[in-house]
Amino acid sequence: MTDTAADRTAGRIADLEHRRAQAVATAAPRRQGALGARERIERLLDPGSFAETGAFVRARAVGDGAQRPYGDGVVTGYGTVDGRPVCVFAQDSRVFGGSMGEAFGEKTVALMELALKTGCPVVGLNDSGGARIQEGVNSLALYAELVRRNVKASGVIPQISVVLGPCAGGAAYSPAITDFTVMVDGASHMFVTGPDVIEAVTGERATAEELGGARTSNSVNGNAHFLAADEGDALDTVRDLLSYLPANNLERPPEFAPGSVADGTPLDEVVPDRLGQAYDMRDILHAVVDDGELLYVQELFAPNIICALARVEGASVGVVANQPLHLAGVLDIDASEKAARFVRFCDAFGIPLLTFADVPGYLSGVRQERGGIIRRGAKLLYAYAEATVPKVTVVVRKAYGGGYAVMGSKHLGADLNLAWPTARIAVMGAEGAVGVLHRRQLAAATDPETLRADLVAAYESTHGTPYLAAERGYVDDVIAPRDTRAHVSRALRALRGKRAPMPERRHGNIPL
Repeated sequence: MTDTAADRTAGRIADLEHRRAQAVATAAPRRQGALGARERIERLLDPGSFAETGAFVRARAVGDGAQRPYGDGVVTGYGTVDGRPVCVFAQDSRVFGGSMGEAFGEKTVALMELALKTGCPVVGLNDSGGARIQEGVNSLALYAELVRRNVKASGVIPQISVVLGPCAGGAAYSPAITDFTVMVDGASHMFVTGPDVIEAVTGERATAEELGGARTSNSVNGNAHFLAADEGDALDTVRDLLSYLPANNLERPPEFAPGSVADGTPLDEVVPDRLGQAYDMRDILHAVVDDGELLYVQELFAPNIICALARVEGASVGVVANQPLHLAGVLDIDASEKAARFVRFCDAFGIPLLTFADVPGYLSGVRQERGGIIRRGAKLLYAYAEATVPKVTVVVRKAYGGGYAVMGSKHLGADLNLAWPTARIAVMGAEGAVGVLHRRQLAAATDPETLRADLVAAYESTHGTPYLAAERGYVDDVIAPRDTRAHVSRALRALRGKRAPMPERRHGNIPL
């Protein structure tokens, strides 16, 4: 029988199909309820949009060279989310436990380079046992190469990490550098050193969940930004998050039709008469942003400050607000670092900042001072002062001392500052100020309590209002609470064309 060109081509196509079948062959997931790497990608991306890269890359030969699976434990490629391009990689825990080998690392690095060249976000689905021991230093080298690409991409394209299983040792540092990390309750674990090693070295006992579980990472150490109920919820969170973000630092965030004003508590009635009485800042935020919808970032960590993505008139904004329900909205170490990183992210990607201030100042105490509140609290000052995106601030109630200065004040470069008539802008509260300023007079008084009450009332009538700051131009307008959305919308509209050139330099030196 004659061997024709058509026959040879058909044979090669058959060989291709056989190899592709081997490359995409699936096995049962290692954990019950978990999806496979390709299933996760298909669940994240628009149906039918995924194009794989490096499918025929094979693991490096180790030992007898028998174990050389296609793909080497990671699936890489590109597709779309809501029609917008995204690069994605998914570690496959069914191949060498998802550990990173040389080929695995080179595929991931190549995908990062593709994302940088095309200017699209990159999403990493992490489920890995760490470095592949049998490949030695080659595995460690590729971890460093990946981190170098994370740093190169920082502030250029959005980077999102989803931890869907273990993420230990060197593998944990890449998600730590990316912009956002999503973890699954009860399934995700992220730590540098595992429980067994810690117990062997230090004698300390802790479960993987206690050490670096999803709840620990979201509420205790702040390593994660979102807590998902399951894998589907985690991937939905990524899709939601991407809807607020631009593809890269040279594009604007996507815009939608303006949303409606959410029904809720009338803003004129939100702030209590008594200064020490708490209220929920979220009631104000939901009444100002489109449809009352906010995507809270690090919601469980440092709850005394709120960071969230939202929209006003269809355009993305980053919201930073003190939360009086927790520690009276005071700024401590965790709150300062949480907000500083969020402010810097928004500035890097051209997302305007909308700040709502109700802050008694920085938290005092031996633990905070010894923990570095000066250096770490300065990060938030630095972040606001460095930001060149449109910045609009609303002072809702108290804004005292350094807390007034840092929470989007004019003095740190805010563009438009508004205040409610309930705002009290001063160095400190009336009680404290009277105690300092009139200490001798009170000590000599025959009726110190009556005198104190009179002095407090006098202080509040001047320093306990927004009008002294308005007289000096530190507040552009004092507005009725019910008009907040209208004023904020107009301000953001006016600032869309803002230009704020910065001095030429390599980079600043933020107090890390």
